[in-house]
Amino acid sequence: MRVLICGGGVIGATIAYFLARRGIAVTVIESTGVACAASGKAGGFLARDWCDGSALAPLARRSFALHARLTEEVPGDWGYRRLDTYGGFTDFRRRAAGRNGPCNLAWLSDGVVVSQALGTPETTAQVHPASFTAAMMHAAIAHGAELRRGRVTGIVRRESPARVAGIAIGGETVEGDAVIVAMGPWSLLAAAWLPLPAVFGLKGHSLVFDTGAQVPGEAVFLETREANGTVLAPELFPRSDGTTYVCAISSESPLPLDPARVAADPGAFERLEKLCANLSPVLAAARIVARQACYRPVTSDGLPLIGRVPGVAGAYIASGHSVWGILNAPATGEAMAELIADGKTRHVDLSPFDPARLPRLDPARLHAAAGG
Repeated sequence: MRVLICGGGVIGATIAYFLARRGIAVTVIESTGVACAASGKAGGFLARDWCDGSALAPLARRSFALHARLTEEVPGDWGYRRLDTYGGFTDFRRRAAGRNGPCNLAWLSDGVVVSQALGTPETTAQVHPASFTAAMMHAAIAHGAELRRGRVTGIVRRESPARVAGIAIGGETVEGDAVIVAMGPWSLLAAAWLPLPAVFGLKGHSLVFDTGAQVPGEAVFLETREANGTVLAPELFPRSDGTTYVCAISSESPLPLDPARVAADPGAFERLEKLCANLSPVLAAARIVARQACYRPVTSDGLPLIGRVPGVAGAYIASGHSVWGILNAPATGEAMAELIADGKTRHVDLSPFDPARLPRLDPARLHAAAGG
């Protein structure tokens, strides 16, 4: 069997790893670069039980455990560590009080009220997403997988019976027995090739600060209000490499067809920098090492698409993980490898994520949905 994976993000890389580890021939096709989009620009926050009560709970719990296991199985350092996680809000009228709530965090401004503990090292952790994705891809290659540069322009199919025969890269056909669509929000393009629901892109903006040893391993989720009344929910993730990642501003800007053309919304970084300066004197004084924009893949019901594409044998999809892509990548990779190699999954039931649960996107609407 030869499996072709369309997309070199965290989902494609982890699927490649789990397939290659089982001795299956795998080729990953990536047009721009490994972890070039959200997989390299996400926060990398991991939570064991934050999806409890939803269909994502078994996937998240399995994946949280796999993240810890992979640190022992896969060479490299991708900043994995357990950490405390806090929640709160801003009330800058309290600045004179000289404290920031019952869970006082010294690196935050006095006007930030840290009101509760949301997680402990038993339940929350983090990775550096770009480093994690790269490590999974390197490990897949070490087990025999191939990484190929190219832009997938179609799925090659046999019509009787309907099944995949490979992919088209420009005018060339690469033959394969199974094809997995794992292109993040650009999985939307595959709706022109296969009977699939839509995967949309939700844009997010983030900053990465060089904070050195001034900020301990304390993830923080806040709620704040800008001067114009806009409510934001900043997330602050200090990393083991001495940087601190902050995101807060999202939009529904059209998805460009080329991942290399992703650009920030006008004024987004300026708003985010002003916000960070108010949240922390450490961030106010720190050098910004990255200003980033990316699109998270989302579906109409908020659950990812993981499994067989209906009506086309050998066609699969793994996309639409929204904010939990980094968290749920290992369990997704493991489950997809089981599904393809064994015909069924052993650790996680994928039925809640069946692509057939949602209506197929009309290919005639594809151009508008993809932002032209």
